[in-house]
Formats: sequence, C-alpha cells, structure tokens
Amino acid sequence: MRKFTVLALAFGIGSLAACNQSPQEQKADNIEANAENTADAIEANADNAADNMQANADNAADATRAAGEQKADATRNGADADGNSAN
Repeated sequence: MRKFTVLALAFGIGSLAACNQSPQEQKADNIEANAENTADAIEANADNAADNMQANADNAADATRAAGEQKADATRNGADADGNSAN
C-alpha cells in the first residue's frame, strides 16, 4: 500500500508540473508530438507499400508459373493427340 501511495503522489506531482509548463514549452511539446506522429505515418505507409509490392510480385510470379504449366500441358497433350509422342 505504501508503494501505491508513493506512486500516486509522484504521479500527482508530475501532473502538476506538466500543467505549469510555459506556453513555449507546450508549443515545443506539440511540435515534437506532431513530428513523431508524422514519422510514424511515413513508416506505416512505407510498410504498407512494401507489403503491397510483395503481394503483387507473388501474384505475378504465380500467374507466370500457371501460364507456363498450361502451355507445357498443351504442348504435351498436342503431341499425344497426333501420335507423335515418344512415350
């Protein structure tokens, strides 16, 4: 219980100190907070763009593989149909 009281008292004093900030200090804190939020948004956008690029590349690779398999199958089936298969 004593630790809780000490923590509550420290929190209260910290809150009072924050309330007594000068207008310039408050403005500086707001500038820092805005810059941090902007930086976080930039990083999030970059992560999203990278994820989208990876997904697009994966889809394109899958489509290329599927097209290659279809073409190979058509070639195999065409050879079998005309009796020229080596099998």
